[in-house]
Amino acid sequence: MSTSVAVADWIKKIADDERRRDAVRAQEDEAVARKADLVRRNGRRLIDEIRAAVTRDVDAFRSEFAGDGTRDVVVDATPPDGGFVVRKPAPAAVSLAVTPNFETAAMACHYCFTRLDGLPPRDERIDVMLSGDGPGDAATLQMRHHGTGQLFATADLLSEFLLVPVLTGRPR
Repeated sequence: MSTSVAVADWIKKIADDERRRDAVRAQEDEAVARKADLVRRNGRRLIDEIRAAVTRDVDAFRSEFAGDGTRDVVVDATPPDGGFVVRKPAPAAVSLAVTPNFETAAMACHYCFTRLDGLPPRDERIDVMLSGDGPGDAATLQMRHHGTGQLFATADLLSEFLLVPVLTGRPR
């Protein structure tokens, strides 16, 4: 003898809602995994492109002011994590340290502006997130300013954004 129990409509509704939530969660987990794979496969290359663009732009700036020691900006690409540091000498001394973190898909950008009035240096920090754009294998890494959402589709655009405060000696 078999007995069949009718499932109440409210239970069916809750079960359907849970299935939809599970599907959304699975899609989100899949998107996170795709982004992590994209960063793992392309993150180092992207940082190398940014460092190359910054180095090229600093060299071009220095050539505009040949012999001017106050504009002798240098790029130090020796940090072991793949990051780099850009330094402008006094009187308007500025340093920019770019430190990638591939696990969080971000670059920490730390500016330090030396003040002429004897006050302590002014620090500014911004985070640039590496974000995947496009589905599946067509996805490419782009850079997005975490605070403003501004998108930098190329290393050249990010180089300009990062270097303006260094080259001018003025915070944003």
